[in-house]
Amino acid sequence: MSDLVTFGETMLRLSPPGDERLETASELEFRAAGAESNAAVAAERLGAVSTWMSKLPDSPLGRRVNNGLRGYGIDTDVVWSDEGRQGTYYLESAGAPRGTNVVYDRANAAVTTASAEEFDLEAIRDARAFFTSGITPALSDTLRDTTANLLQVAKKAGTTTAFDLNYRSKLWSPGEARKTVTKLFQLIDILAIPFRDAETVLGYEGDAPELAHHLASKYDFQTVVVTQGEHGSLAWHDNVVHDQEVYETDTVDAIGTGDAFVGAFLGRRLTGDDVPRALQYAAATASLKRTIPGDVATVTKREVESVIGDKLNQISR
Repeated sequence: MSDLVTFGETMLRLSPPGDERLETASELEFRAAGAESNAAVAAERLGAVSTWMSKLPDSPLGRRVNNGLRGYGIDTDVVWSDEGRQGTYYLESAGAPRGTNVVYDRANAAVTTASAEEFDLEAIRDARAFFTSGITPALSDTLRDTTANLLQVAKKAGTTTAFDLNYRSKLWSPGEARKTVTKLFQLIDILAIPFRDAETVLGYEGDAPELAHHLASKYDFQTVVVTQGEHGSLAWHDNVVHDQEVYETDTVDAIGTGDAFVGAFLGRRLTGDDVPRALQYAAATASLKRTIPGDVATVTKREVESVIGDKLNQISR
């Protein structure tokens, strides 16, 4: 039995070495990459037994994703399909003024046809928490229904439900996202939302503490976590707002930082930490992720606690 079950697409990330251009690259590096699997790994690394659930093509590329994720120590619950393909994305990394460029190639991926009935629903019912993100229902009409159905299964079973809005403009418009995710809100206990997504998708005007109070009262969330990039994060819980600063970091690869934050927060809550302590772990894990190539936070609990301890030592001096 897992503490945390996550559901969503994991792609293959293909990157040329260094700052090479895709059009001139002669080699590409393979890595597994997906919001929900990234979160599962972060939670597992910080003490919560985690399972990633999805649908993959029964192909060498699908097996590469599954093998890659299992190599991080999480369990996988995969429906294997003879139809559909393995989604990929290509990443060019560079500094200013070029910047990082992402090219998606995920149309007709096997996961877009996944239905709730295909999965072991007992795994969700038996878990302590179930997590997915706003990326998943954006991928297909089928996945909009599946996301809602799996959240309903979890909610009915008493499994804590968690959701990261995680808006992607390349997948759908703000209006489409707002219509879908606000319908899902009634099924969610813990909401994570980047402040920029609240502005873009929900049309929110105001500050982050007001946003957390507003969402919690309107949708009856148990916890609302708002991330604000370099301005830190906060969490509303039991009518109290807890603030958390960022930990200084050198950025090697920023992709996956938000997933690491959410996964760490959920992982530490599931291991018994209170909200302020879980926020510390989340912020420290996010800072460490930015030093690691790839989408996944391959951190240890000791490393995370070292970052937290160093910050506390600086404050006490």
